[in-house]
Amino acid sequence: MMARLAQRGPDDEGVYADGPLAFGHRRLAIIDLSAHSHQPMVDKELGLSMVFNGTIYNYRELRRELAGLGYHFFSEGDAEVILKAYHAWGAACVERFNGMFAFALWNETERSLFLGRDRTGIKPLYYTQDGQRFRFASALPALLAAGGVDTALDPVALHHHLTLHAVVPAPRTILKGVRKLAPAQTLTIDVRGRAQTHSYWRLSAKRPATPLGESAWLARVRESLVAAVERQQTAADVPVGVLLSGGLDSSLLVGLLHELGHRDVQTFSIGFGDKGDESGNEFIYSDAVAERFKTRHRKYMIPDAEVLAALPEVVGQMAEPMVSQDVAAFYLLAQRVAQSVKVVLSGQGADEVFAGYFWYPKMDAETGTPLEKFSRHYFDRDHAEYLATVGEAYAVDDVTGALVAARLAEPDADSFLDQVLRFDATTLIVDDPVKRVDNMTMAWGLEARVPFLDHELIELAMTMPPELKLREGGKWPLKAIARGLIPDSVIDRPKGYFPVPAFKYPQGAFLDFMRGVLDSDACHQRRLFRREIVDKLLAAPMNHYTRLQGAKVWHLALLEYWLQRHVDGL
Repeated sequence: MMARLAQRGPDDEGVYADGPLAFGHRRLAIIDLSAHSHQPMVDKELGLSMVFNGTIYNYRELRRELAGLGYHFFSEGDAEVILKAYHAWGAACVERFNGMFAFALWNETERSLFLGRDRTGIKPLYYTQDGQRFRFASALPALLAAGGVDTALDPVALHHHLTLHAVVPAPRTILKGVRKLAPAQTLTIDVRGRAQTHSYWRLSAKRPATPLGESAWLARVRESLVAAVERQQTAADVPVGVLLSGGLDSSLLVGLLHELGHRDVQTFSIGFGDKGDESGNEFIYSDAVAERFKTRHRKYMIPDAEVLAALPEVVGQMAEPMVSQDVAAFYLLAQRVAQSVKVVLSGQGADEVFAGYFWYPKMDAETGTPLEKFSRHYFDRDHAEYLATVGEAYAVDDVTGALVAARLAEPDADSFLDQVLRFDATTLIVDDPVKRVDNMTMAWGLEARVPFLDHELIELAMTMPPELKLREGGKWPLKAIARGLIPDSVIDRPKGYFPVPAFKYPQGAFLDFMRGVLDSDACHQRRLFRREIVDKLLAAPMNHYTRLQGAKVWHLALLEYWLQRHVDGL
């Protein structure tokens, strides 16, 4: 299991055992680089031990509070703060953490294991349980490496995967035998296998009791975002860079860092070959930001041949199948960035939290039930098409429609768009952009931090009227904050996406790769997809796109290839 996690933690490794409990850990050293923060971390005085992935950004404040309660520390890191916080406050300790985290803590006295995951699921936590063992890991393939896992496809998860742009909400994964802890959830399990989960955070999307004017909203958002950027920039004993795409979000992060007094910031951009009239890079914008703030900027142009050659490695690093076209981009960018820094800030989350995507106003203008309005602009395929795509063994009811309807109908949301944005921030983003950024950066021992997903910023943004977010094509609060700070050309440009055109327009060598996967013996024998659908997509791949403009042939090929890489031959 540890060998499969080695790339996530290249700096150190350790094991610890206590009766029925065994921990293994691979460390990426970012805070307290000394051996004092070695993991598994054992506190013999308190009778606690732990493995932890992530960063507690407010660890210094918590450390001071715990020291005031009489606790003594043997390290300077954030991991020990978790141990002491659990001893002081029990399971409620997670409510005090500002950060991204997944950890497992062994209570020697009670002979119980306590696991926790951060509020927005930035750090992953997979597990499998049978009648004898409970195992967990930061990546699903590590569980498969240990053996004894039911690798049959979960038909309900498959329905989610093929409907929600590869999102499979927790606790399910695409495999029947593997589950994942939900964001903002803890799990306590004892030596008899008795387990209890608890959700410690609920996101409200209701207006504040006292109405706010526009200027007050902007002031509050700015204050909260600045605090998040400063926390995430300074919680490190190594340099922190920025992934600068050239879009509003990452450019704003660079501008705020400069405003906070951080100089000589390292920034990184990536570009790919053009396809037709679609540019494969956004260097014109990232260059302007780098010049404005005099960053130490590096940009990398990646030929299509290198993207194709890297695909086996990219899919090999996917904890779950991921179809977004930028997944390879993040992998190849992280490979280069990791040669310079160990931590980067990234702009993920801004579009979901501040309504930046084109489908939000389209959904809002629709008529019908919340599910109907949402599905017409988000679902990759409707239920009937799902049934026509998969083999009979995977036919289920419209489980995705039922799940989405239930999530949208949860209380404490003032409008339809409030429902959608909350669902996005708590569920969809977790298993799409957040997961792929974590997987692809940690594949190179690079930690990516996402200030726009600071939970205090999200809580504030969710109470803001959606019409303010949608102004000027979306993300108006961020545009207003950025005005005068970053170049107007970046603020006023059309909404861009991290482009890898070769995946969006499958042809040539990329289409040949997909054809090879879908025509392979393994694919035929699996009988996951109906051949008539596969043949139709391969015959005219650029005639069949999802509502979010993903190539359907790539979606099927990626899922099949992931199964071949991770499941076949176990």
